[in-house]
Amino acid sequence: MLPRFEQFIRERQYLQNVTPATLKWYEYSLKWLPGEAPSQDELKEVVLRMRERGLKASGCNCISRAVNAYLKWSGSPCKVPKLKEPSLVLPTFTPAQVARLVSWKPKSKYQKRLHVLVLFLLDTGCRISEALNLHVREIDLDNMLVTLDGKGRKQRIVPISFELKRAVFRYIRETNRQPDSLLFANRTETRLLLRNISRNVKRHCKRLGFDAPKRTLHAFRHTFAINYLRRGGSVFHLQKVLGHSSLEMTRRYANLMTEDLQAVHERVSLLCVR
Repeated sequence: MLPRFEQFIRERQYLQNVTPATLKWYEYSLKWLPGEAPSQDELKEVVLRMRERGLKASGCNCISRAVNAYLKWSGSPCKVPKLKEPSLVLPTFTPAQVARLVSWKPKSKYQKRLHVLVLFLLDTGCRISEALNLHVREIDLDNMLVTLDGKGRKQRIVPISFELKRAVFRYIRETNRQPDSLLFANRTETRLLLRNISRNVKRHCKRLGFDAPKRTLHAFRHTFAINYLRRGGSVFHLQKVLGHSSLEMTRRYANLMTEDLQAVHERVSLLCVR
C-alpha cells in the first residue's frame, strides 16, 4: 500500500478509533485509485471502471464515500461524483407472514433459538449483526431494555415488548444462558455464522408456506421500520431506535407500502362520494 494511504488508515485507526470492518473497507476502496493524488479526470475513470466491473450505483457510492474521506484528509480539491441510485421498494414481510412467524410453536432447542431470534429482529428492528453480537448481560428484562452495539462502536438502548421479554426470559432459562454468554450462540458457544442464519430463516419461511423476501435478514429491519411509522411512530424516534447517524437514512422508510397510499387516496380523492 502507498505511504499516504497507510498514513490515512493509521490515523483513522488510532485517532478516530474506527472499527476493523471500516478499516478493511478503506483498504479495499483505496485500491481503486491509480495513485495518491488522483486528478478529477482520473476519479471519473475510477467510476467508469467500477461500473464496467458490474458494480451497482449503491456499491459505487459506498466506495466513493471512503475515497472522498481520503481525498478530504489529503487536502485534495477533487471529489468522486455521486451516482443517482434507483429508488426501490424495500423488501418486507407481509402482516400475514409476520403472524405466521410469531405464532409458530418451536419444538427443538435449535428451533427455539431461531424463533427467539426472529422475534428479536421483528421487535427491535436491530441489524442482524447487532443481534448476533448481543450478550445476555446487555438485556435488562426488568426495565424491558436492550443495549445494542451499532456501527462505528455506537451503543444505543432500545425498548422491547412484554411479549419479547417473556420469550427471551424463557429462552435464557431453558438454555441456561449465563450473563457473559452470547444470547444466540452455536454449540461451541461462539458467534453464529450469518450465512447459516440466512439459510435457516429462508427454509423456515418455506416450511411456513411462503417465500422469504429478498435480503431476508435485513427485511426484518425494513418491516419493523415501516410498521413503526404505520402505527404512529415518528421518524425522529425511529432514527434513534434504528441507530441511524442521519435522518436522511431513516426517511427512506417514510415511503410506505402501496396499500397505505391507496387507503389515503380513498379518503382524499375528489371523485369519491361522501
